[in-house]
Amino acid sequence: MGCLLALVALISPRLALFLIWVFSDLLGRAFDSWVVPLLGFFLLPWTTLAYVAMWDFGTRGVKGFEWFLVILAFVADLGSYDRGRRARD
Repeated sequence: MGCLLALVALISPRLALFLIWVFSDLLGRAFDSWVVPLLGFFLLPWTTLAYVAMWDFGTRGVKGFEWFLVILAFVADLGSYDRGRRARD
């Protein structure tokens, strides 16, 4: 299931977040409320997905090098917004 979810995440991070929400409780364990994952779903899907993956990957928290990967996902989210803006111009 993990490999299939990784392939889905490459195609659509929002679909991967939806599948994680439906079939597991990772979002509930990684975040204290439902507001942050909902905002992440609409605004920063790669960042939310990376945070959930890094939170579950290690010590049930995001520490050290894991933050680098979350920041890299944030840069990817910003890049997608920039590409969309350039495509409209």
